[in-house]
Amino acid sequence: MATSALICETDAWKDLRAHVEDIKKTHLRELMSDAKRCQSMMIEFDGLLLDYSRQCATVDTFTKLNKLAEAAHLKEKINLMFNGERINSTENRSVLHVALRAPRGSVINSDGKNVVPDVWQVLDKIKEFSERVRSGAWVGATGKALTNVVAIGIGGSFLGPLFVHTALQTDPEAAQLASGRKLHFLANVDPIDVARNLTGLNPETTLVVVVSKTFTTAETMLNARTVREWISAALGPQAVAKHMVSVSTNLTLVEKFGIDPNNAFAFWDWVGGRYSVCSAVGVLPLSLQYGFAVVEKYSSSKELQVLINISIQHLSRKTYLYVLLGLLSVWNVSFLGYPARAILPYSQALEKLAPHIQQVSMESNGKGVSIDGVPLPYETGEIDFGEPGTNGQHSFYQLIHQGRVIPCDFIGVVKSQQPVYLKGELVSNHDELMSNFFAQPDALAYGKTPEQLLKENVPSNLITHKTFSGNRPSLSLLLPSLNAYNIGQLLAIYEHRVAVEGFVWGINSFDQWGVELGKSLATQVRKQLHASRKKGEQIEGFNFSTATLLTRYLEDVVLALGEQGRSEGGLHSFAKDVRIDRTGEIILLNTT
Repeated sequence: MATSALICETDAWKDLRAHVEDIKKTHLRELMSDAKRCQSMMIEFDGLLLDYSRQCATVDTFTKLNKLAEAAHLKEKINLMFNGERINSTENRSVLHVALRAPRGSVINSDGKNVVPDVWQVLDKIKEFSERVRSGAWVGATGKALTNVVAIGIGGSFLGPLFVHTALQTDPEAAQLASGRKLHFLANVDPIDVARNLTGLNPETTLVVVVSKTFTTAETMLNARTVREWISAALGPQAVAKHMVSVSTNLTLVEKFGIDPNNAFAFWDWVGGRYSVCSAVGVLPLSLQYGFAVVEKYSSSKELQVLINISIQHLSRKTYLYVLLGLLSVWNVSFLGYPARAILPYSQALEKLAPHIQQVSMESNGKGVSIDGVPLPYETGEIDFGEPGTNGQHSFYQLIHQGRVIPCDFIGVVKSQQPVYLKGELVSNHDELMSNFFAQPDALAYGKTPEQLLKENVPSNLITHKTFSGNRPSLSLLLPSLNAYNIGQLLAIYEHRVAVEGFVWGINSFDQWGVELGKSLATQVRKQLHASRKKGEQIEGFNFSTATLLTRYLEDVVLALGEQGRSEGGLHSFAKDVRIDRTGEIILLNTT
């Protein structure tokens, strides 16, 4: 095993560790009174305004964090990423999701080959195909236009595209282009998810996009087979080729499944699932819904040029945004000891941002060893959660204000996608929303003291209950609007923030071995369930607790099936209507 020095052994890390004591002595009330400091902690770039003055940090803190970045060889690591080096060493892969956003004609190499032309070849294919479907040139087996799309995928093949779709739904331009069309995402192998997605859909007007790089992902492929049966039962097996396409690299299995390999859209090993929303994984279903021209905008933000500047020049003020956010996370997690982060967008259109970033961040940086396999004596990664404002205020803000200290990302939008102003109201609906966006960070920073409460004549028995300690860090990100381009900016910000954190911590942010153990154990359970149901074999090879649960599960399911006089098999008859039967297990697609 390698014995490379950990970042915590550097002087820069030790200097920051000592600096924590100085920071603890100073309340944010005092820090916020320094206008010069606050001004220095604001960055404007590409229409965005980032205010990080409410972080528990001084100007000196950021000087020390910059030295930590140098000690971690941050610029060199970014260079290695852009040069196509195999920085995902545990899987021997390049990490080039940045190439998905590269302008046509750019040069980004992997193993000596420029990958940008390959990216654009797929994008051009998506554009041509999506325009054919949207225009009615490509129709289903019965000649009807395909106006409904069901995208089947899980993890990164689901969360990122769902976030973008949800954010675009109420954008006026995108909504107009999506008129008459519906996009659904089927991810969970739970048959309830299948039922919810297929209920009310007509197979004649439905196109299915199966997203699986290897075409072997267990949940995705079971859902794909389920929907294939739904189509075949209604339209015949030959209809599959007209109603199902794929995003995959395994053309052999794609063809074996019944999908024409010509209707398979590629992506590459150097694209991690959680970073794939700008690949065919996201671009294909979203282009079918909104048109390629709109979707192209979310993958064309200036972040690529920014990061190239970071990697080959220096950390100038304008190119510091992504690095800064990553360094702030390292500071809050590893030095101030705050393990969680709340992502709080003040726009309902961003309701799926936090679930997407949960995967981007926690699957990337939830590691306990260095990239060289050395156990870490410090914590990495953040526990991400969030909810749009003002909903979150009436849910978990109590804990944020008076319980645990949780750094917060407040995200606001200057121009609402759907402005409303009611006559006689003091402010517009959006102003009411944004009033909370501006107020909450100050409430967290300043708090409220017992002395202030006494002056307000609060009864003495309520003083401690109404005291707010304050000194709770946050940052505010203000976007000019929320169109496809701005959505792409948010994607870029969080993706590269996560990468910076991992580079500084010295971990591999691009593998995810932590999801594998549960999968392998599920395989053993799957075999046992099959053996018990089909052959009557006894449960063997499991601990007492698991064996007991399995026994109860099998007994109850068999009893429920017996009561209804149904044989085993799960799926029975197929047509347009979908529901769950009384056992809660079997999907019925009613033929009557």
